[in-house]
Amino acid sequence: MIGVYDSGFGGLSVLGPCMQALPHHSFVYLGDSGRAPYGGRSPDTLLDFAEQAVERLLEEGCSLVIVACHTVSCVALRHLQQRYAASDSPRRILGVTIPGAELAVQRSAGHIGILATERTVRSSTYLTEIAKLGPHRVTQRAAPLLAPLVEEGWEGTEIARLAVDRYLADLPGIDTLLLGCTHYPLLLPVLQRSVPSGVHVLDPAPYVAEALVSWISRHPRFAPSDPASTAGSLRVLCTGDPARFATHGARFLGRALPTVEHIAEVNGRLAHQPLAAPTGQIVR
Repeated sequence: MIGVYDSGFGGLSVLGPCMQALPHHSFVYLGDSGRAPYGGRSPDTLLDFAEQAVERLLEEGCSLVIVACHTVSCVALRHLQQRYAASDSPRRILGVTIPGAELAVQRSAGHIGILATERTVRSSTYLTEIAKLGPHRVTQRAAPLLAPLVEEGWEGTEIARLAVDRYLADLPGIDTLLLGCTHYPLLLPVLQRSVPSGVHVLDPAPYVAEALVSWISRHPRFAPSDPASTAGSLRVLCTGDPARFATHGARFLGRALPTVEHIAEVNGRLAHQPLAAPTGQIVR
């Protein structure tokens, strides 16, 4: 079983291509929407949240976890791999940063722009990974307004266009724009209208799915034992409001979600909990 973890709805844009590429695999998706956005969080907080999410997915039976969130992949992936997927462990944890860097280098003629969260930009992880692959110039821009706009469903509004134009103004001369946040693919129509002619706008999600298929082919123990007779399934967990998650999540996945299960932090761990809906003053 494959777990996919993201700060909220955005990772569903990665899950969709992965499910399409691996139709016989079962997936568990965890969206930490109750604590999103992650982009402005401190590294220590991100590590805490990521540990809780990965532990929940491992407890759900996932032997392979994809960290779809670029912020977590840039900041916490190595920590998660060392803590939960050492070389002698039967579990593995993969991220989206290296596939994203590979895609950008393949498509760029020399100047890559990266639009991402504040924490992703400050990590410099994309700069490091791209430098390993070629002598490309890289210009980064943090775009903290974009993910909340998409979360609200405002990606087709004039506000979104104005925000995109403002951020792109700080990326002059690029020939390729890598979307370094899983929310940004929903802004593709706006981005493609706003970038100069000839600039490639790259959603890394399909390439992440291709890389995952290739990785599993090299690690067959993570494949279903009898793929021909196995029908893939999907479960969805979230820390926010399950009804809201199902409504907005369908925009990212491209189809209706199954019943969304609610999880919440209990004594430092994420556990299945019914969603309380209190009103007025709360006393604990």
